[in-house]
Amino acid sequence: MSAACCPAHATTPIEVRDLHVSFDGQAVLRGVSFRVPHGQLVALIGPNGSGKTTLLRCLLGLQKPTSGEIRLFGDTNLQRALPRIGYVPQRLALDRSFILSVREFLALRLRRTRHWFWQPHAVTDAQLRETLADLGVAELLDRPLARLSGGQLQRVLIAFSLLTRPELLLLDEPTAGVDTPGEATFYELIARVQRQHHLTVVLVSHDLSMVYRHAAHVYALNGVICCEGTPEEVLNAEALKQAYGLHVAPYGHHHPHAH
Repeated sequence: MSAACCPAHATTPIEVRDLHVSFDGQAVLRGVSFRVPHGQLVALIGPNGSGKTTLLRCLLGLQKPTSGEIRLFGDTNLQRALPRIGYVPQRLALDRSFILSVREFLALRLRRTRHWFWQPHAVTDAQLRETLADLGVAELLDRPLARLSGGQLQRVLIAFSLLTRPELLLLDEPTAGVDTPGEATFYELIARVQRQHHLTVVLVSHDLSMVYRHAAHVYALNGVICCEGTPEEVLNAEALKQAYGLHVAPYGHHHPHAH
């Protein structure tokens, strides 16, 4: 799969200005402003309840802000921007009786393959192969989607999100259902896909070591943006204390960072 090439790449994928979100009078986001340039892997970190998932939902148009502005690719009409965005949730809850196979689930994503029920598997597989090769899910095509492990399902969800060749990929704690030994490999997969396809990626993660290794820029969120910068700047004791409100062991060497 090759990255789409168009003049829109010159436009900033995400610009958020003074975003406020409240639930039942309780402020969750309190004036969040940030910008994500094209072609970077940007990490969003912060404690549970800090508003990370709420922020992603706002970007997807699933949560209406109380006030503030969101521009995706320079457009305040989020519905127009959605076809250019891929999204991978924390987890997809499936009943064990869910009957679709991985092949059938992926085929529903594309106009040319959604009638998989009357075309040979080889035809469907050929049309999916480019994305499947990237993510190592080809061997799962005949497996029932509901019987996959957490890590296998997340790989399939990433494949599903990439089939329409998005320019922006949002991932909400994509290793939440992945066993610990597989987490590092999974983050390396995301970083490789981002580099190969020149994607802009916003990754919500609690794994600070993986953020340190793979992110170009980090935003620490706790209702507001507490700190931002390179991983070396943000992942130190002072910045993490400001973001999490308690002592967190820094990752890597300490680098002074003014706030």
